[in-house]
Amino acid sequence: MTLSPNASTIDDVTVQKHLQTAIEVAAQNASVDGGPFGAVVVTADGQEFTAVNRVTADHDPTAHAEVCAIRATCKALGTHDLSGAVLYTSCEPCPMCLSSSLWARLDAVYFAADRHDAADGGFDDAVFYEFFTATEEERDKLVPVRHVALENRRAPFEAWAANPERAEY
Repeated sequence: MTLSPNASTIDDVTVQKHLQTAIEVAAQNASVDGGPFGAVVVTADGQEFTAVNRVTADHDPTAHAEVCAIRATCKALGTHDLSGAVLYTSCEPCPMCLSSSLWARLDAVYFAADRHDAADGGFDDAVFYEFFTATEEERDKLVPVRHVALENRRAPFEAWAANPERAEY
């Protein structure tokens, strides 16, 4: 993945403006029924999609602000590819949110608070970052992940490859 011209020409004022929006919606959300996280996706043509953390409000552990903003943008635009768009978030994306940003093909991600600020605020996700560099024994303490090589394990990929109507991604 390469940095697009759109992402490399974003000025500091624009970055700060969108980060301020993410912080403001996060603070508002935290004062009602949601978590203290907010995000804004800005498309190449300037459309803005704002979302907040809805994990506890919606009983959905994947409803992080960044994922919600990506989902809202994709749904509104009718695409799964957000090339040209930029994510601004009130806090450093966790591994799930960063992975979602990569899958969405976002051009850049900017964040305000970092993971240490989040930990100080009661949201310590260090174990999730460490999972990917841990030994198998260390990972097993969090959640065992095991490969089981079933005979027909490639059937879904073969069906996908044979489908002339498939949408590449």
